[in-house]
Amino acid sequence: MYKNILVVLDAEDDEHKALSRGLHLASLLSAQLTLFVSIYDFSYEMTTMLSGEEREQMRDSLIHERRHWVQGLLKEREVENLDVNVEVVWHHRPFEAIIRCALEHNHDLIIKGAKKHGALQSVLFTPTDWHLLRKAPCQVLLVKEHAWPEQGGRVLAAVHAATTSEDHKSLNKKVIQSAYAMSEKLKASLHLINSYPSAPSAIAIEIPDFDTYQYQESVRSYHEEEIKKLTEELHADAYELHLEEGMPEDRIPALAEEIDAGLVVLGTVGRTGISAALLGNTAEHVIGRLNCDLLALKPEGFNCPLG
Repeated sequence: MYKNILVVLDAEDDEHKALSRGLHLASLLSAQLTLFVSIYDFSYEMTTMLSGEEREQMRDSLIHERRHWVQGLLKEREVENLDVNVEVVWHHRPFEAIIRCALEHNHDLIIKGAKKHGALQSVLFTPTDWHLLRKAPCQVLLVKEHAWPEQGGRVLAAVHAATTSEDHKSLNKKVIQSAYAMSEKLKASLHLINSYPSAPSAIAIEIPDFDTYQYQESVRSYHEEEIKKLTEELHADAYELHLEEGMPEDRIPALAEEIDAGLVVLGTVGRTGISAALLGNTAEHVIGRLNCDLLALKPEGFNCPLG
């Protein structure tokens, strides 16, 4: 589990949900916590009324004020017995500042609040969120408003057990292990979801003797067996399995809402070369439709493009 957590603070978030989640996890895991703020004001860089030294002094003053603000947040929460650092930087690209900090200090988890879209009552992921999901060197936890229950919550792990890719198999194991560990620490129940495709609708017309029902049962049984092999290998036995017919980008968000999951854990597909920072279409569609906390895992061997 996590030993060095980086929490990204947002002055516009009155509830400071990322801070609450970070303090909670750090307390549960006895982890070191760094509270991070990136600030920038373009007008300070462009004004001709100030000398370079004066601009530097004004930036330092703003950084000092924001550091004081963070320390005030900590005092409000009466933080005890936690190793908490505060880091405030001046940077025009927040996601890059966050990633640079994570690389420099070897953070193993980044926590950031996701914004809520008032009209749709759903989570709105910002460009910074997407950059972190694609490029951060460690796991990323995006959180929404409500707190995790002290017990009785639900953690949903999304896997694709029937894959033939060794990289994807390894990622499946990471997803289950992380979800299992989180459910244990949070005293939550663990749910696994694996979706499988429906039979092509045209096949029954082209082949009248084709037994669609038998085909679907066969596919379902195959996915179920692969899930059992995977969980037995990982010694993860306390879970509820959901085998869902349909596309993962449809079934994962729907099930998360149905069971009122507090956290969804999924893997982002790794690629090599110039596209190593991409998530993959399935993950992008799932993430964009979730309305709960999301823990995104990178595959083994992922190379941060900013590293």
